[in-house]
Amino acid sequence: MQTTDTAKGRFHFPFNGEQVVNIASELGPLCAMFIVNGVYGIAAGTWALIVCTILSLVASLWVLGRPPVMPFIAGAVSVTFGALTLITGDAMWVQIKVTIFNALVAAVLWFGLKMGHNFFKFVFGKTFHYTVEGWEKMTRNVAIFFLVTAIVNEAVRLNCGKWHIHLLNRVITGVDIWILFKIVVIMPLTALFFVWQVRLLQKYRLPEPVQGTAGGTGLDRAV
Repeated sequence: MQTTDTAKGRFHFPFNGEQVVNIASELGPLCAMFIVNGVYGIAAGTWALIVCTILSLVASLWVLGRPPVMPFIAGAVSVTFGALTLITGDAMWVQIKVTIFNALVAAVLWFGLKMGHNFFKFVFGKTFHYTVEGWEKMTRNVAIFFLVTAIVNEAVRLNCGKWHIHLLNRVITGVDIWILFKIVVIMPLTALFFVWQVRLLQKYRLPEPVQGTAGGTGLDRAV
């Protein structure tokens, strides 16, 4: 992708590292869960999800050199709900985790926006410099996206939960359909959504502030 930065190409793709970590940390464990679940059942599939989630978090820490906020929160939630599935034997816990987590993220982002505390500016504000309007638009869009994906996830979970489709000498269950939906539909849409956000933010980019002079400007107000 061509850079739109004027600072000698320093940032070719804002949030690229974070985006890759977020997508890989969710896509990898889901693929592992789908394969293992299809061969050995939901308990083994859930173990694969938990183990791969932990490995992806360790890899994220190694690649970025610091704990990435969203992947670590999502990973902790995945491990918790995965453990509930293992304890109860009910795959519902793994599935409903997405609904609960995405809805909570949307609520926290929206509430923070209304209270004047912008999560993304707080996390990325020292690295990327945008106007307040840009940060607020991104936060609003991400909140809406997470809310929509929470609703869609719950709709797929409830409507496909009882499905058993015989295909190629095996039974495709509702859990299989849910995982495939996440991999084939939600993951690509998530990537496209954040690419759109990156492009949208370009028109709100600010020149990189001179050290020690940006603290008093209205555009760089504290979160």
